Amino acid sequence: MGFRRHGPFQAGDQVQLTDPKNKRHTVTLKEDGVFHTHKGGIPHSELIGQPEGSVVRSSGGTQYLAFRHLLQDYTLSMPRGAAVIYPKDSAQIVAMADIFPGARVIEAGVGSGALTCFLLRAVGAEGSLTSYERREDFAEVATKNVEKFYGGPMDQWRLVVGDFVEALDESDVDRIILDMLAPWECVDAASKALTPGGVICCYVATTTQLSRTVETLREHGSFTEPHAWETLVRDWHVEGLAVRPDHRMVGHTGFLVTARRMADGVTPPPRRRRPAKGAQGEELSSSTK
Repeated sequence: MGFRRHGPFQAGDQVQLTDPKNKRHTVTLKEDGVFHTHKGGIPHSELIGQPEGSVVRSSGGTQYLAFRHLLQDYTLSMPRGAAVIYPKDSAQIVAMADIFPGARVIEAGVGSGALTCFLLRAVGAEGSLTSYERREDFAEVATKNVEKFYGGPMDQWRLVVGDFVEALDESDVDRIILDMLAPWECVDAASKALTPGGVICCYVATTTQLSRTVETLREHGSFTEPHAWETLVRDWHVEGLAVRPDHRMVGHTGFLVTARRMADGVTPPPRRRRPAKGAQGEELSSSTK
C-alpha cells in the first residue's frame, strides 16, 4: 500500500502555499529550489523542516500559509488527461453508494484518477479497487496522479486498459461505479458482476444521458428503482454581521444515479406511481430498446 507523509516538510513533498487573497500555489520542495512570484521569492529551504500550518514570508514581504494538500485540493490541481469528477460528486459517490472499508469495488472510466483517489481511501487496505479505462494515455495520467498523492503504488488497486464489458473478469463485486458517455451499455455486464444487494452508481453529465440510464436500469429487471439527483454547492461570506451567500457557486457538474442489485430470479415490484402523460414518448421508448 502507498503512503502519505506526515510531520515536518521534506524535500520531494508537495506543499500548498496560500496568500492573503486565498490564491493557492502548489510547490514541490527541492533542497536548492526557490518559489518565484511577483510578490518575491521563497527559498524552499525555509519550508523544509517546518511543520504543516507554518507561515513563510516572501522577499517582498507577503505571508503565505503552508500545508500539504488535502485530497479535495489535490484532485482539483492534478494534471488532467480527462475532466475530473469534482470533490462534491466524489463525496456523494462514496457516501450514497456506501463505499466501505474492505469493499470490492469496480470503476469504469478512470479519467485522470480523481475519483480513484477517493475510492482507494474509502475501501482501505483490506478492500480492492479495479479500474477500467479504454484509453492508455488516460490510464498513464491516472497512475501518475494516484501514485503521486499516495507516495507510491497501491497494492489494493488494479488498473485494466480495455473496454469494461469485454475485459470484466470479476464477480460478487460489492459496488460498481460507471463514469462514461454511455453507461446504459454496461448495465447488463454490471448486473452479472454485482453481488445481490450490491450498488451500481452512474455519473453522467446531461439530461439525455440521465434519462437513458434510468430507463435502462428500470427495464433490465435486476435492479431496484433508480435514484437520480445532483448536488449544488454554494459558499457563504461570513464577516461580522455581513452574512450572505457568495456570488459564485459550484453548480451543475453531473448527475448521479444509484440502484441496488436484486437477488437472482427476483423482479422488483411494479411502481405504484404513474408516469406523467407523455413521459414515455415514442422517441424515448424506441431509444431505450
